[in-house]
Amino acid sequence: MASSDSPAAPIPSSRVPPVRLQTGNDAPVAGSGGYVLYWMIAFRRLDSNFALERAVEWARHLGKPLLIFEALRAGYPWASQRLHRFALDGMADHDARLEGARVGYFPYVEPEQGAGKGLLERLARDAAVVVTDDFPCFFLPRMVASVGPRLPVRLEVVDSNGLLPLRTPEPDQVFGTAYAFRRFLQANLPAHLEDFPRPHPLQGDPLPPFPGLPEDLLARWPRAGAELLSGKAGAMDRLSLPRDPAPVPYPGGGTAAGEVLARFLGERIHRYGDERNIPDLEVASGLSPYLHWGHISTHEIFQAVAREESWRPHRLASRADGKRSGWWGMGANAESFLDELVTWRELGFNMTSRRDDYDRYESLPDWALDTLEDHSHDPRPHLYTLAEFRDAETHDPLWNAAQRQLLREGRIHNYLRMLWGKKILEWTPHPRKALEVMVELNNRYAVDGRNPNSWSGIFWTLGRYDRGWPERPIFGKVRSMTSDSTRRKVSVEGYLKRFGP
Repeated sequence: MASSDSPAAPIPSSRVPPVRLQTGNDAPVAGSGGYVLYWMIAFRRLDSNFALERAVEWARHLGKPLLIFEALRAGYPWASQRLHRFALDGMADHDARLEGARVGYFPYVEPEQGAGKGLLERLARDAAVVVTDDFPCFFLPRMVASVGPRLPVRLEVVDSNGLLPLRTPEPDQVFGTAYAFRRFLQANLPAHLEDFPRPHPLQGDPLPPFPGLPEDLLARWPRAGAELLSGKAGAMDRLSLPRDPAPVPYPGGGTAAGEVLARFLGERIHRYGDERNIPDLEVASGLSPYLHWGHISTHEIFQAVAREESWRPHRLASRADGKRSGWWGMGANAESFLDELVTWRELGFNMTSRRDDYDRYESLPDWALDTLEDHSHDPRPHLYTLAEFRDAETHDPLWNAAQRQLLREGRIHNYLRMLWGKKILEWTPHPRKALEVMVELNNRYAVDGRNPNSWSGIFWTLGRYDRGWPERPIFGKVRSMTSDSTRRKVSVEGYLKRFGP
């Protein structure tokens, strides 16, 4: 058993960039520990994962087995069968891939809130070192900060979120527009395009075989059963977990993510730039839920797009002008997609990793706060309760269709998601209430909610990352959108039929 007074082991060199590595406590590495523990909490994947790669480095350096511990809590905010099932699909993938492997895998699902208390500390007692994921959003940063001082061995926290490391640029630099962030990316990202995670970090020299977990530990905290992992009907009903919303009609996990990516590259990306905003045409990648749950990495997606484009880094433009196209040296459709995948997605990570108030109304730009407050008492043509919004019971068929897609599929078409938020702002008595409604609906029903990128989308509807526009009632200088103008711009008739009442 490892202890705080066991001999400290030297720290291995790493091919993981130093800017992606942090320590989560002051405890030593326990040379007498029985294994290296990877606590998988955000990057729920076995490929292209800097955190798993770091854990493998430690295991090889110390000559010890590796245990991957992936847990699912019962009491996290907005927990439901919908979110659990998507995560469980990924755990089932891992269980199948690691069956018979030398690496240990321990999937644990809390049957009720608090049942897993003490499990991580118990696993760490026998470990030499613990490695976990550095995710800047939701309850995960608080959980890691709370756990670190309680562990008897060294905790390392590793960033494998995006192409740009979280700790670059300086911690106090928060970008207010996509243009400013894009300029920074164009000037600084090339240096990081040489530092990609290993595609398959578990391959290579074999690790010592994991001997298994103690029987008393498994008696108290049983491994997730085959019925639960496989999705057998009724298996989740035994968990202390809301049944509503129900699981979405598509699977989670790394296998499904790879299939979605292959289908996008084979059938849709060549139409992305011109057609991605048309709800009647399914041109979006569909990758957002898998990115949120860590089932696939930005690095893997980027490399797949680069292969399709026969791209090499020398094709990058030398200028950093912040323009949306022309910098990557790829085709227009690929560049349009990469602007969403890299610029807009990682802009949200920039905010959430540097401001604790990223989810609060007061975090909006001053100009947006001022204009929204100036117009907060403007008469609203319609007012709806949270229940009416939830149940898609507004006067607007297009808004209702977008909400029904959220209820049924756990996602909204990207273009209509903007309209969805703008109308909630228009149909609630105050912008603060609008934010509450958007957060509740998005985080409860969207499979990709509770994510830096989804917080960006919600707050964009209230003025974040935007500029002032000609002043209008209710919106003030915040950009407005209408269903009529949306119908004139893009085809929605098929969408309305698909998500009709």
